[in-house]
Amino acid sequence: MKKRMIPLLTLAALSATPAMADKDFDATLTNLTHSLYFTPLLVTAHDDSTYLFKSGMAASANLQAMAEGGDIAGLSMDLAAVNADIVENPAAGLLAPGASTTASFTPMKENEQLSIVGMMLPTNDGFVGLNSLDIPEKKGTYTYYLNAYDAGTEANNEIINGGGMPGVLGIPADPSGMSGVNGTGVVDNEHNMTVHIHRGAVGDMDAMGGSSDLNSGVHRWLNPVAKLVITVK
Repeated sequence: MKKRMIPLLTLAALSATPAMADKDFDATLTNLTHSLYFTPLLVTAHDDSTYLFKSGMAASANLQAMAEGGDIAGLSMDLAAVNADIVENPAAGLLAPGASTTASFTPMKENEQLSIVGMMLPTNDGFVGLNSLDIPEKKGTYTYYLNAYDAGTEANNEIINGGGMPGVLGIPADPSGMSGVNGTGVVDNEHNMTVHIHRGAVGDMDAMGGSSDLNSGVHRWLNPVAKLVITVK
């Protein structure tokens, strides 16, 4: 069968078991970063022919809208069209560093895989992602660690200018309030224009100029950026 491409995230799993059918489960996501915020998350249980993204492939227009501006509406509509189980914005806003949020599911029988996406602020087109994880079958608690991805749709210039619309270069905002101003831009183009592991922030220590508006002592990060705990009931 041909895959339906609705082009969240490679992860390191501590444990996993075969797919489940029709069992209640909770998915709790924790932001592990020092100063990055996750925009409203999209958490979904879906069938095995549906993907939100794939590493090494170009992002869809709806994935771009999420990664550059935090807009999950298009991806959510894509998922509704294939009868996925969807939880939008379980944190009721931004998920702050160190904070956790939980999405609860009683998925339809065919929806045996879990995906998650959410933009990371302040980034140009970075997002936390989980891509088509087999939901565990047996009762218990299962822990995974999620990476940050680059959608490959925008240069990581690290300039905070209120951007966020697809095709508008720049970072929408820095919720931490610890960024600088007047940066000239780290880069103006990217070599990899497909979805890939994010290289992280470059930043600098010049709050009134330099190449970046991001603070290298505050905004840098290493993967993984989130912890996922699935509790099958």
